[in-house]
Amino acid sequence: MIIGVPKERKVEEYRVGMLPETVSVLARRGHKVLVESNAGLGINIENKEFARAGARICRNSADIWKKSGLIVKVKEPLPEEYEFLRAGQIIFTFFHFASNIEMTKHLLTKKTECFSYELVEKNGCLPVLAPMSEVAGKLAAQEGAKYLEKEYGGKGICLSGAKGVKKGKVVIIGGGVVGTNAARIAHGMGAEVVIMDKSYPKVCSLKKCMKAGYRIVQSDRKKIRKEIRDADVVIGAVLVSGAKAPKVLKKEDLKIMEAGTVLVDVAIDQGGCFETSRPTTHENPVYEKEGIIHYCVANMPGIVPRTSTYALVAATAPYIVLLAENGISAGKNNKPLSRSHALSGGKIIHKGLQEIAACL
Repeated sequence: MIIGVPKERKVEEYRVGMLPETVSVLARRGHKVLVESNAGLGINIENKEFARAGARICRNSADIWKKSGLIVKVKEPLPEEYEFLRAGQIIFTFFHFASNIEMTKHLLTKKTECFSYELVEKNGCLPVLAPMSEVAGKLAAQEGAKYLEKEYGGKGICLSGAKGVKKGKVVIIGGGVVGTNAARIAHGMGAEVVIMDKSYPKVCSLKKCMKAGYRIVQSDRKKIRKEIRDADVVIGAVLVSGAKAPKVLKKEDLKIMEAGTVLVDVAIDQGGCFETSRPTTHENPVYEKEGIIHYCVANMPGIVPRTSTYALVAATAPYIVLLAENGISAGKNNKPLSRSHALSGGKIIHKGLQEIAACL
């Protein structure tokens, strides 16, 4: 098979869909890999390294899309790439269909075969999404602390406090991979950390696995409003696989929060979990609403691309090989990959995405 790796087009997205090591594995198996020129520069991998591994370097993105039976990316196709979509071509990437209906319409119209990173599921876990969730969670605490600085409209406090000065408070809504990693970094900074999750079993699990220094709360609307009143950073870390994120904070909730509080919406790729969230970029990451600073960057791990790419490709490489070897039938003998097959032949085939059909 011919596998294409185009350069990412999303604003300030420096990751790349494949590493030279993966190219080498595919080349040894008789596959042809096309890599767009300078696709790896964001992580300091030059064209010659891909070439040495067996890739052919292409200067024209259109050629890669035209010639490749399998496209491996990091982020979803952007409008300028829609014209390249075609029937039967496989795309393996993050799609986040629920938050991008227009893209989904184009993919269905072109009858593209879509295998989605965020939908690969194994033993109840999401092995491709997990490493990016880990990175995003760690970044969430860092970015929250940064935008508390007065220069950005924040309260002008340090999360760790100081001698004789109260430490900052970080409230994390969602106790999954994002939430626990955000909690550990915030705790390491010296902040007071509250983790909230609506699942009683999850709360019990968190209480067992998280060391002392965290307050774990089973969340409901009343408890969330109570905790955010004096919070300095609120991190939205909720996830419903394949669906839009639920709105855990309403517009009216901003009025009970202190001016300069920072909201970090890690769920923005899935539509955001705060009612007042809208996607931002690394170039313009924050905006103010009702005196509250919102950080809603839709590709958070892209700002640390080297760490993110190596973590991502470690998870995707086995599935890339399976798709290269077997095409769309790769999922027949691999259940995690079969669960990621979202669109096929112009139809939505993933059960978790059926609610999207009503929006089309």
